[in-house]
Amino acid sequence: MADSRTSDAAPATARPDGALRRRIGGFQATTLNMSQMCGVGPFITIPAMVVAFGGPQAIVGWIAGAVLALADGLVWAELGSAMPGSGGTYIYLREAFQYRTGRLMPFLFVWTAMLFIPLIMSTGVIGFVQYLTYLWPSMTGWQGDLVGLLLIALIIGALWRRIESIGKLTVVLWVVMIVSVLAVILAAYTHFHPSLAFTYPAHAFDITRGGFWVGFAGGLTIGIYDYLGYNTTSYLAAEIRRPGKVIPRSIVVAIVGIMSIYLLMQVGVLGVIDWHELLDPHSAAARSVASALLERTWGHAAAVVVTVLILITACTSVFAGLLGGSRVPYDAARDRVFFRAFARVHPKHRFPTVGLAAMGVITAAGFLLGRFTDLATLIQLLTTVMVLVQALAQIVAVVVLRRRQPDLPRPYRMWLYPLPAVVAAVGWIVIYVYSDAASPGRHPIELSLAWVAAGCVAFLIWARVERTWPFGPKQIREAYRTEAVRA
Repeated sequence: MADSRTSDAAPATARPDGALRRRIGGFQATTLNMSQMCGVGPFITIPAMVVAFGGPQAIVGWIAGAVLALADGLVWAELGSAMPGSGGTYIYLREAFQYRTGRLMPFLFVWTAMLFIPLIMSTGVIGFVQYLTYLWPSMTGWQGDLVGLLLIALIIGALWRRIESIGKLTVVLWVVMIVSVLAVILAAYTHFHPSLAFTYPAHAFDITRGGFWVGFAGGLTIGIYDYLGYNTTSYLAAEIRRPGKVIPRSIVVAIVGIMSIYLLMQVGVLGVIDWHELLDPHSAAARSVASALLERTWGHAAAVVVTVLILITACTSVFAGLLGGSRVPYDAARDRVFFRAFARVHPKHRFPTVGLAAMGVITAAGFLLGRFTDLATLIQLLTTVMVLVQALAQIVAVVVLRRRQPDLPRPYRMWLYPLPAVVAAVGWIVIYVYSDAASPGRHPIELSLAWVAAGCVAFLIWARVERTWPFGPKQIREAYRTEAVRA
């Protein structure tokens, strides 16, 4: 097919007739990332990490997850600083893959993101309800379902406002999150027993055993799930001041900060609670490990207070995730690469309305799905789907754009290129290849391939209606290559 090249076109996110406002500064950007990363995740996955490794050597999972997050974070940093528009991966895949496959890759990403982003948020709501049972032990199943749905409705209502007020609210919630995790860490290390934390089972680090690598892959999946969120500012790049500097800094600082918190928490918990208790899914420690730790160290009253803070932290994570996720279909719809209704913004407060509402509905559906299955299954399935359409495709996008658009302004260029990209690719491939073994009977590989195949069919139907490639000419629009203005 013939190409229609318009390299002087401005990016959709720069149009003045509906442009999002740049109101988020450097500190707010970092707190957004950290709030999304350290939600209720570590409080509910510390036992899961111990189960994956079969002992306190679970610390390996947090370190491996941090390495993958840092390597992948540098991919996000280069792409986000060079193309600071709303939509994140959508923009990067649109720019990199338009030369050969037209709009297929960005369409597939939005197709997948509309599923995996809100479903990941639903795990935070599941964690909220799980910890609430410590304060409300008589809660029934239907009551837990109702609480989760009401929480999602409240968060959507809080997001239905101006981005300026959201940025301020995020800082407040970030403070609550820091207080809650520091309380758990302080309680752990005031009653720390090294003999509990550093007593390993036989063959704990025997890398010649196949079981080690299955556990490693499962632990890596849990670890990267808990680090996810370091890319939130890339989704909100059109609303960030000085994105070329703020985005890379917010990503790296957030990962390093959260890594320190996770390592301290994991070792601290293992120094108070015998790791054998965490292997029993029916134990109090496995259900709400932080609450159990506080009760054993500072007493019931302190456990109640910190549990309340953890509940607020869970809300913070879901809040930040839905804020960023709602911007994903916005830019795609404005570029006519997704359903046009998602391009609508609030007439007064200028935020995407349809995207936010849709994310809320899917989050509610994911929450109910998780209540009928289990949290580990959701994490495994969602991560596997994300690997194909986002993680690996985005790494390829960095290489393609360096070759196709060498003169693209890049305020940040990946350190030690291409080493971080290679490390990230290896990490994501390990997660994908071992996903069936780590989740027996769930078939995450097959389900992920089926979802992508369904997306390809949907794309062909959409492309036929829109008369675009492969049923029409490609439209090559190097939107950021000649853009002169950098906010």
